[in-house]
Amino acid sequence: MRDFLHQFAFGIYPYICLAVFLLGSLIRFDREQYTWKSDSSQMLRTGQLRWGSNLFHIGILALFFGHLFGLLTPREVYHALGLSTEAKQMVAIVAGGVFGTMCLLGLVLLVHRRLAEPRIRATSTRMDIFILLWILATLVLGLASIYWSLGHRDGGVMVMLGQWAQHIVTFRAGAADYIREVAWIYKLHLVMGMTVFLLFPFSRLVHVWSGFAVVGYLARAYQIVRTR
Repeated sequence: MRDFLHQFAFGIYPYICLAVFLLGSLIRFDREQYTWKSDSSQMLRTGQLRWGSNLFHIGILALFFGHLFGLLTPREVYHALGLSTEAKQMVAIVAGGVFGTMCLLGLVLLVHRRLAEPRIRATSTRMDIFILLWILATLVLGLASIYWSLGHRDGGVMVMLGQWAQHIVTFRAGAADYIREVAWIYKLHLVMGMTVFLLFPFSRLVHVWSGFAVVGYLARAYQIVRTR
């Protein structure tokens, strides 16, 4: 049973999350476009929102792209650039600690604002609160894992996590076997992180897609307006 749960969590569950993330976002955009928004409450506690939102968004974007490139970049690539596995491990620890702390501070401000302000609380859905708390717990686990990472600075665990992620995105078998022996905190952080993508289409997080679409908006053709 333990082996089955491991294979499911790290060999099957990632694809379930990815499928729900992509198909769910597409279906929601097609069927419920009026809900495709962040439901701004900017008029309330503006100062706290400004600090919380900026810290959270800068931190979470840096963490997202850091995880994306950190996990999916093969060793041969960063070795060719002169970066050793040990050095990459320290870069990940320092950058993750800095941006993780920024994200944590911003998220705490946002959670406090949403729960402490009655008017914001009244207009918040259960999913609004749940997704914030879920991300908060995932983030805390990620920051706590730095302690374990400092105990093995050779980068061996980082390599195993990278091999798992690279096998998942390239649809190769045996991905779960690469992280069978890693510490429980990494596994729990992975499961909670993947679950964020599972919950994504059912929350206000869908507005993230619109943020990435800004690039396409900037490259749009000019609108030609003619007078009669």
